Amino acid sequence: MLSVLRVHLPSDIPIVGCELTPYVLLKRPDKSVITDDVTELNPVDGHFLRYRWYRIQSDRKVAVCSVHPTEQATLQCLGCVKAKLPVAKSYHCSPKCFSDAWQHHRVLHERAASAVNENGNEEKKFLGDLIVLVVRHQSNTSLSNGTAALYPAAVTQRSGGETWFEVGRSKTYTPTADDIGHVLKFECVVVDAETKLPVGPTNTLLTSRVIPAPSPSPRRLISVSGIDVPGHLDLDGRISSGGTFTVLSYNILSDACASSELYSYCPSWALSWTYRRQNLLREIVGYRADIVCLQEVQSDHFEEFFAPELDKHGYQALFKRKTAEVFGGNINTIDGCATFFRRDRFSHVKKYEVEFNKAAQSLTDALVPSAQKKNALNRLVKDNVALIVVLEAKFGNHGIDNPGKRQLVCVANTHVNVHQDLKDVKLWQVHTLLKGLEKIAASADIPMLVCGDFNSIPGSAPHALLAMGKVDPLHPDLAIDPLGILRPAAKLTHQLPLVSAYSSFARVGVGLGLEQRRKMDPATNEPLFTNCTRDFIGTHDYIFYSADSLTVESLLELLDEDSLRKDTALPSPEWSSDHIALLAEFRCKPRTRR
Repeated sequence: MLSVLRVHLPSDIPIVGCELTPYVLLKRPDKSVITDDVTELNPVDGHFLRYRWYRIQSDRKVAVCSVHPTEQATLQCLGCVKAKLPVAKSYHCSPKCFSDAWQHHRVLHERAASAVNENGNEEKKFLGDLIVLVVRHQSNTSLSNGTAALYPAAVTQRSGGETWFEVGRSKTYTPTADDIGHVLKFECVVVDAETKLPVGPTNTLLTSRVIPAPSPSPRRLISVSGIDVPGHLDLDGRISSGGTFTVLSYNILSDACASSELYSYCPSWALSWTYRRQNLLREIVGYRADIVCLQEVQSDHFEEFFAPELDKHGYQALFKRKTAEVFGGNINTIDGCATFFRRDRFSHVKKYEVEFNKAAQSLTDALVPSAQKKNALNRLVKDNVALIVVLEAKFGNHGIDNPGKRQLVCVANTHVNVHQDLKDVKLWQVHTLLKGLEKIAASADIPMLVCGDFNSIPGSAPHALLAMGKVDPLHPDLAIDPLGILRPAAKLTHQLPLVSAYSSFARVGVGLGLEQRRKMDPATNEPLFTNCTRDFIGTHDYIFYSADSLTVESLLELLDEDSLRKDTALPSPEWSSDHIALLAEFRCKPRTRR
C-alpha cells in the first residue's frame, strides 16, 4: 500500500502572499520512493493523497511586530493610529525595538503630517500629538486591528479555546491577510481510490504564526526639472505625460547568490525565493516604469516567473543569458540581463547581444602572442554580457518641425564583472560596450540610455570613462594591466554625450531635491550608496543618458542610511535585494530639422 514516509515544509514561517508547498515523501508497495503529487485524477497503486489546510484561530487576538515579524507585538504607536497609517506599521515587540526603529519610523509620521498640511488641515496640533510617543501594552488594552477579519464558515473542530477553519484542499496553500497572526495546520492522508476512505494515519504539521509580507515605505519620485510642481510626484497616481518616459534599473540579486553563508544576518525565510520573488514583483510593478532593466535574473526565473508575470501588467520581455564558459552550475540557473518595456508606450525595433567572451577571443587573437593566449583568456573570459534594445516610442514629442518622425530610444542593460582585483577587465568591458553603442549612434539619430550594475564605484576608471568620456592616463586603476589591453590610455575614450541621471540631484537647490543632496557624494555627484551589505556600502549602479537628446525630469528618491535597520543590511525583509532600484523620468528634447 502507498504510505507517507515524511512531510515537511522548507520553511515553517508562512508569509502572506508566498505559496507554501510541503515536501511529501511516499513509499510504494515495491519499496520505491517517490515525491509526486498523487491526486485523485492520477492515483498510484489504487490510492491517492487527500490534503487539507486549516487556520487555527485562538480566542486571543495576536498582532505581529512590524520590525521583527516573527515576534508577537506588545506595543502599538498611537501616533500611527491617529495618522491613519497602515495599522501593521504601528506594532512593535518591545520598547527597545520601537526605540531602535525610531529613525525609520518617524519618517512615516513626517510624511503623514506633510500630507495633512497639504490637505489644508491644522498641521501644528497634529505634529504636537506625534511628538509625544505614546505606546500601550497589549496586556492592558486590546490592539487596534483596523478592520475586522472575515473567516470562512467551515469549522472542523473547536477545543481549548481554539477554532480550526478549513482554508485549502490542495497540496499548496498561499496565506492571506486573514491568516496573519495564526498558526496553519497541514494534513495529508492516503485515501483508497475506490472507497474514498482514508487508509493509514493522518500526517500533520504545524507552522509558525503567519506574518505579513514586510513592505518598505514607498519611495517618492522627485522633480529635478526646475518646473514649479507640487512637493512630490505620487508613483501610484502618476500618468506619464506625452513626451516623458521612465526607466528603472535594478539588480534583483539572483537566488543562486542569495545564500545564508553570504547573508547570514538575513532571516532564512526572507532569503527564500518564494518570498523574495513576490516582494520584488510588487516593488517593480509598483514603480510603473515604462522601461525596466533588471540584472541577475536567473534563466529559469525569467521564463517561469518574470516574463509571464510582467506580461500580465502589459510588458514585453527580452533576455540575454550570461555565457557559460566559466559557469559550472545548472545551466537553467545561470543569470543574465532582462529588459522589459510597456507595449502601450513602445514597440520593439531591434535587439543586439554583447558577449564579452567573444570580444575577448577577438582581442587576444589580434593582440596577444600565442604563448600567452591561454592566460589572457583565463583573465578576460568571465561570462558577462550586455543586452541592447532599440525601441520606438508610441507617444509624441517630435515638435512642429518634424511631424510624424519616428522617436527611437536605445537602451543598454549590462552587469559588469564583479571581481574587484580585475580592474582592467571591468574597464575593458565598459569600453567594449561603449564602442558598440557608438556604432549604433553613428547609424541613427537616437538617444542613448546605459543602465546596469557596473560593479565600479564613482571615480573609478570605468565610471570616469562613462561620465567623462575618457580616463586620465595617471588614473591608479590603469596600473593594473598585465595583458597590456589598456594601452595607450589615449584610446580609452568615446564620443557619446553621457551624463549620470542621478547627478541631477546635485544641481537641485530647492524643495525635496535639496533633501536628496544629503544622500549624494559631493566629490562625484553620485549617490552615497546603491549597494548595501554588511561588508560593503557604496555605489555600483547607474543610469547614464545622452544629454544632447534627453533631459531628466524627475528621479526616484534615494535611501538614507538612517532608514536602514541598525541590526541588518540589505537584503532585509522589506528590500529583497542587496541593491536599491534606480528610476529616472526623461523627456526627449525637441528635435530640429537637419
